Amino acid sequence: MTRFALVLALVAALAFAMVPHARAADMPDDPDFISFGAGYFDFNRQKDEGASFRLEYRSDYKLWVFKPFAALDYTTTGHGFVGAGVLMDIYFGNRFVLTPSFAPHLYWGGDKKLDLDYPLEFRSQLEAAYRFDDRSRLGLAISHYSNASLGDTNPGTEVLTLYYSVPLQGSWLLGK
Repeated sequence: MTRFALVLALVAALAFAMVPHARAADMPDDPDFISFGAGYFDFNRQKDEGASFRLEYRSDYKLWVFKPFAALDYTTTGHGFVGAGVLMDIYFGNRFVLTPSFAPHLYWGGDKKLDLDYPLEFRSQLEAAYRFDDRSRLGLAISHYSNASLGDTNPGTEVLTLYYSVPLQGSWLLGK
């Protein structure tokens, strides 16, 4: 597990433990979401900067406090990712949601400027979002991709993403 993932887990645990009104549970009426993201790829290292476009399906199905999600991400510099993992929504009242997530991703792309060096990358992310009356969310997230030293090198990269999450009526994608 990368240092970023450990920090992400620690932040989520502290938020849940230290804030009495924070809760890692679904709001009773929160449905599945389709999330659209646009962001700044490789903003930290700046070896192969570009725009990142992300599409996610976030299920309302719960596995204890975790919810599954699936994602597709592509950058203007030719890097691509497809993956699935788990997330946890931590609510601060009815409006603010902190969402840490973790997911393995299949990776393709790379060039002389930046090659993540392995077809399996692990993405850790922390998103802070505002929840509107219609349950849609507007959030800002920071994420880190790492191959966890499975490749010859582990350059990793970060992405800053603005998300808009649209609630789905019912869980039609899971046949509910």
